[in-house]
Amino acid sequence: MLFEQRFWAGIADGTVTLTFRRWKAPRAVAGRRHRMAGGMIEIDSVRTVDPASVTESDARAAGYPGVGELLADLRGGPEPPLYRVTFHHVGADPRTALAEGGELSAEQRAELDRRLARLDADSTHGPWTAATLDVIAARPGVRAGDLAAELGRERDPFKTDVRKLKNLGLTLSLEVGYRLSPRGQAYRRAP
Repeated sequence: MLFEQRFWAGIADGTVTLTFRRWKAPRAVAGRRHRMAGGMIEIDSVRTVDPASVTESDARAAGYPGVGELLADLRGGPEPPLYRVTFHHVGADPRTALAEGGELSAEQRAELDRRLARLDADSTHGPWTAATLDVIAARPGVRAGDLAAELGRERDPFKTDVRKLKNLGLTLSLEVGYRLSPRGQAYRRAP
């Protein structure tokens, strides 16, 4: 579930616990956890509501000064149903701690080698992990579309692959583009 940066601090400190989304079908399920900048959230409830039922208290819990601002900010037009999604912050994204590890043991390096080799072997477009790590290292903060074009790839599949590297703690997402994490830097610098 994506949130604009202006909501991140409120989600992390527990003052933002609600969001409203216009979806054709629900895209969140109670009990599931979602990664977001600044940590993880768990969905408490998902239900459709009439826009007229949104209260000032709801707006504040969603990070808005009032109902008018909240409703004006909704995407998708009036046709899709309006979903009211309650959630709570459950802590740090485990990938954050993983990414911060700037030293790798021989066993950790061997495990990363194995997992990257598997990603390369399972790919429909051939080996990609080393080239992707190289281009991110060489061009931190560059738009994903530009990095993908440099590798002769489409943007969206490239972004999916970068998420796989992030799940291994090797990359970090920036406001624009990516950079290698301390773990990713350690992986590239050792033998």
